[in-house]
Amino acid sequence: MTSHFESNQPTSARRLSRRRWLAAIAWMLPLGTLQAAESVAITGGTVVNANGDRWEGTTVLLSDGVIQDVGAEVEIPYDATVIDAEGKTLFPGMVLAHTSQGLDRANENNSVTPFVNVYDALDPSSLSFEDALRAGVTTMHVIPGNNCVISGMSRIVQPHGMTVEAMTVRPEGGLKISISPKNGFNRMTQMAELRKALHELEQHVRETAERLYEEEREKQDKKVLVPPEDAIEKGMELVEVNDLDQRWQTLFRWKNGELPVYLHCDRASDLLRGIDWVKSLDLLERTTFVVGGETHKVAAALKATGRPVVLPGNLIYRETDPLTGEESETFVPKVFADLGISFALQTYGGSMGEGFLWYQAARLVREGIDRSVALQSITQWPADTLGLGQHLGSLERGKDGNILILSGDPLDQSTVVEKVLLGGVVAYERENDRRLKELLTGDEIPDEGSAADGEEGTGS
Repeated sequence: MTSHFESNQPTSARRLSRRRWLAAIAWMLPLGTLQAAESVAITGGTVVNANGDRWEGTTVLLSDGVIQDVGAEVEIPYDATVIDAEGKTLFPGMVLAHTSQGLDRANENNSVTPFVNVYDALDPSSLSFEDALRAGVTTMHVIPGNNCVISGMSRIVQPHGMTVEAMTVRPEGGLKISISPKNGFNRMTQMAELRKALHELEQHVRETAERLYEEEREKQDKKVLVPPEDAIEKGMELVEVNDLDQRWQTLFRWKNGELPVYLHCDRASDLLRGIDWVKSLDLLERTTFVVGGETHKVAAALKATGRPVVLPGNLIYRETDPLTGEESETFVPKVFADLGISFALQTYGGSMGEGFLWYQAARLVREGIDRSVALQSITQWPADTLGLGQHLGSLERGKDGNILILSGDPLDQSTVVEKVLLGGVVAYERENDRRLKELLTGDEIPDEGSAADGEEGTGS
């Protein structure tokens, strides 16, 4: 059936529309559909690794998507696909450890929604994924926003693929909980809602345990001869996650230590309260702290936990002295770096500098932070934060072949991403980026074969 839109266009225009649509979604094709060789050798480039090491004239050899060797004298298999990177820089794919990009909305209206899953809201055709790949981000942890009490399940993805399944690196990233009050709440209300949710979870589990125990006795043709509390205690051994109402399953798994939590703490007092709270639940070891700028004042307490940290996208904290009215600024990463705390950087805003991980890292260097810290904050450390440090974050043997081929140094403002490899497969090439060409030139780039289509349309 021809659509109304198509029926009002000449044949050549309809064909051109189809071509433009196919070109627009080509970047989203799952990696399995791309032409991947068993072996790929990227030769002659300068490797800049996550720790700042720099190696000239280096070859990176990949097999089945995994890095097999990195060095100046690497034996290249005869059947390998060779990518010439002479004069280029090879850098690990950047990792964005915390973002709501790709979701149709960051937060739900309800305060407690542990049953939601970003899977249901991810849009593979979102331009934010295309932009991320173009900017050198190869792994994204898509998670609900901070304006919540308890929100739902996150997902770790690659910004490439036509379906959520094709994009997925890990289907369950973790749960989002906020200690800092959501809009319209004060801090007492926020903590009251948290306690209420955990109390309701406990009550539901207890009721389920008692029911399961009674059902088990019934199967055995036996009567329940114990008080309710004893029945609940015996039934606890029978409770499995699928026995619970779906509303509580994710929260139950986190409470049992099966899932990590990303705990948002915007202010210094929130962070201290958050540390105490997860300690009281014996869940500190499953916690990543997503902090605000003011938390630099109690960074030492955070260091003592030894837990991963995601810094705010706005790297500068400003405050005004209530007595003098004098305004002061603190470059937040410097405080954490000086204490030896590893951290992951976030982006901030849209298309301006803060919207790019490389820019955020470059700001660290400008503010006197060691270059190796800056590089690791957008590669290895966020990969570690996500529990993927053995697979991502650096260019070394045994890690996934997520590699950027850059025109220059990764922190240089003039550098561009020329190619992106995901699992050893070329997923992005700047020279074939039609949307970017049209943006930079202001001209509409004709489709391959469009001239012939036009001639056919003119002659018909």
